[in-house]
Amino acid sequence: MGVLDLLIPERCVACSGDGVLCEACLTRLVSIREPLCARCGAPVAWPVQRCAECAGRRLSFARARSAIAYEGPAVELVRAWKEGGRRRLAPLAAGLVVDSVPAPLVDAVTFVPSVQERELWRGHNPARALAGELAAAWALPLRPLLARASSARRQRGLGLAERRANVREAFAATERAPPHVALVDDVYTSGATVNAAAGALRRAGAARVEVVTLARTLRRAGPRARARP
Repeated sequence: MGVLDLLIPERCVACSGDGVLCEACLTRLVSIREPLCARCGAPVAWPVQRCAECAGRRLSFARARSAIAYEGPAVELVRAWKEGGRRRLAPLAAGLVVDSVPAPLVDAVTFVPSVQERELWRGHNPARALAGELAAAWALPLRPLLARASSARRQRGLGLAERRANVREAFAATERAPPHVALVDDVYTSGATVNAAAGALRRAGAARVEVVTLARTLRRAGPRARARP
């Protein structure tokens, strides 16, 4: 603990209580539990290979998994992490993922790169930080395999079709990808961003891409998305 931590203690990002996320808010996080869609990881009533959310879509990733629902305290957690400069939230985010998502059987971990201007403004890339924490926890190499090929508009506020078009050519591989890759991002909303990034990894040689995110937007209530014990 540094001098600043003693002078200015961390406050809960959701309610200003003690700690970066107090115990009360931590228990209000909604875990995403099985049964899940085998492909996109959406909570479902019973196990399926494809659900209503991903059926009919051409997906470049083999499967996606997320730790918590993007609602309640999770929204404030991600907002403080991405826009508020709270870099020390990365270990907490990684711990939530490790508790809920089995370690993928992959050769390396990579991440969705930020638009350069946004990363400079924020001072960090949350996806990179999360990927680094997860790579260490899973004893896997971290490799920056992707770069932004274009500066797409922000995805926030766009419809599903607009999101997909906005990031279609947004990524390019920086080197040849290993056969099996875990692709890390902070939030899975429509899946458009991670799908475009996974497509770039596939074109660079990856045979299988598994997506891992901290949070996921739920488009309808899932029977097994529930508060953490």
